Amino acid sequence: MRKAKDPNTIDGRASGVASLEEARDWLAARRIEDIECIVPDQAGVARGKMMPVSKFLAGPVMSMPVSIFTQTISGDWPADDDTFQNDEADRDVLLEPDLSTLAVVPWEEDPTAQLIHDARYADGRAVDIAPRQVLRRVIELYDKRGWRPVVAPEIEFYLVRPNKDPDYPLAPPTGRSGRPETARQSYSIAAINEFDDLFDDIYDFSEQQGLEIDTLIHEEGAAQMEINLRHGNPLGLADQVFQFKRTIREAALRHDMYATFMAKPMSGEPGSAMHIHQSIEDTATGQNIFSDEAGEPTQAFFNFIGGSQKFLPSVTSIMAPYVNSYRRLQRAASAPVNTEWGYDNRTVGLRVPNSSPAARRVENRIPSSDANPYLAIAASLACGYLGIVGGVPCSEPVSGGANVDEIDLPRGLLEALALFEDCEELADIFGRAFVATYRAIKQAEYETFMQVISPWEREYLLLNV
Repeated sequence: MRKAKDPNTIDGRASGVASLEEARDWLAARRIEDIECIVPDQAGVARGKMMPVSKFLAGPVMSMPVSIFTQTISGDWPADDDTFQNDEADRDVLLEPDLSTLAVVPWEEDPTAQLIHDARYADGRAVDIAPRQVLRRVIELYDKRGWRPVVAPEIEFYLVRPNKDPDYPLAPPTGRSGRPETARQSYSIAAINEFDDLFDDIYDFSEQQGLEIDTLIHEEGAAQMEINLRHGNPLGLADQVFQFKRTIREAALRHDMYATFMAKPMSGEPGSAMHIHQSIEDTATGQNIFSDEAGEPTQAFFNFIGGSQKFLPSVTSIMAPYVNSYRRLQRAASAPVNTEWGYDNRTVGLRVPNSSPAARRVENRIPSSDANPYLAIAASLACGYLGIVGGVPCSEPVSGGANVDEIDLPRGLLEALALFEDCEELADIFGRAFVATYRAIKQAEYETFMQVISPWEREYLLLNV
């Protein structure tokens, strides 16, 4: 299996195109016919329009209804209430292309490109509830302090057999041996080789989009994989996770499989996470502010951890955004259930990996793979930021197992939403409009979930109560 080359990536972006004229040349050189003009919604789903390149280059003003940022994962909209920031007229917002994200769509038969857009109101203001803008707002907080956050996401996912009936449980797919996995295969090369053709396509698709995979490993679960990305700019890396999810799903479909980023797709198997490695550079010097000149950890490092410990429970609804997400956060499982921290300890919510002083970082292991990457990275960085500026102390590091202790995190979506809505410090960062909109969306999704009767209820209640 070969590693993807990345000749075009600039600062974690796809092409580095900076102007419409450069985009015109880029599109012509690749004979692109159509272009997907996309924007990530609250779930991290790509919404947008497809148009001919000639129309895009003619400079029309593209627009979409603002309601794309208030839609639930089931395609519904929350009911109006006193706090939900809803536009009753469902007015248009304008789409502004981020030309640096221009990339090919390698799985399309006709030459097609994709381009991530930002959303703006008619008066030029950024749409404050758009996930990309939320992350930008957090990055700007760091920038005003002379800091530059650096992140590196790790995304876990499962390969499963095609499942056309949601009433049936998911199952591992069949690899080249003709047999599905039944045993745990952590870090197994042979288990990865079962799906060589699929991973070759993932690498090819990634290379064509300017996406760089750092490592690929087999995780603990049956046909559970993990892809690690290179560290870099938070917005650029969030774009990459957004694009990688599309890429992996499309590649899997080519091989008669599904790739799922559900947090807990199968009973009895580990959940899937999106771990986020974080450090901060001094903008003027480029030095990691988590280490001093002697290579020792700084007060900023410990305060970043302290802020994460204090505020992560209040952003759990962003890092575990669905009812299913909380099935992953179970005691004595492979997922953390607390905000403890420790050196090279995978049972805590905040792990400090072994590294050189220049690479000292904090790994947030709480987010699940179903989280919107823009929002999860924004939330994680916001917690650390509040810790540094507020001088929040951290606890002592934990050296032993911590995921059998009491659960520090919310146990369900409604509890998590209440913590998010009630946290004044986070509301100031995310904005009241976003907090109200996000709560309304998740509340509506929960109500939809409550309309479904589960197999557990039929199994234990049907004839016993």
